[in-house]
Amino acid sequence: MSMGTVAGAAGTTPPPAHESAPVGLVLPAGAGDTEFAAFMAEAAPALARTAWLLCGDVHQADELVQQALVRTYLAWPRARQRDPLAYARRTLANLRIETWRRRRREVLVDPADVPEHGDASAADRHAERDQLVRALATLSSRQRRVVVLRHFEGLSEREVADDLGITVGTVKSTASRSLARLRAVLSEETPRAPHPPGGRADPVTRTTGSTTRSGR
Repeated sequence: MSMGTVAGAAGTTPPPAHESAPVGLVLPAGAGDTEFAAFMAEAAPALARTAWLLCGDVHQADELVQQALVRTYLAWPRARQRDPLAYARRTLANLRIETWRRRRREVLVDPADVPEHGDASAADRHAERDQLVRALATLSSRQRRVVVLRHFEGLSEREVADDLGITVGTVKSTASRSLARLRAVLSEETPRAPHPPGGRADPVTRTTGSTTRSGR
């Protein structure tokens, strides 16, 4: 996969519908705030995609979106006065940092989630997303947040800086280094070996800054 197709991998082949974060029960009991409910319905798909790109795990992305929306709701009187989507994105990124620090080991892509049978285009999309997540996993937490917000979500450098509480110069330099890293990783990426007869390949895991095979 070349860098020219990276954004397309995120934008045109998002996780299937069953992998999207369910957010229907995110409101606290008795809330009934129609304004926030409308915001949630509009923002949830974009937040789910961002969360998935940040963590590479469907179930963890679901949890991150749920928590981010709850925190945004609790701060709604303040968040709604400026940019509630930016507030929710920033909360999502901060939550991701918290979970990154707590979890030393994460399953990024579980081959059990990829169907053994199906049309070639679906298999290609799974492989493309798998490759993208592996490449993003080689970045630091800050690099990954900058790349996701700037190049996958299409935010301006100023918007990324405001969202993450850093300077525009830091956004530029971080994005430049991150894209160079992604280019190198994607150019070295080779197709995965086929599953052994009667079994599946091991999940790919990330442990303290390196990508290893589970169980080794």
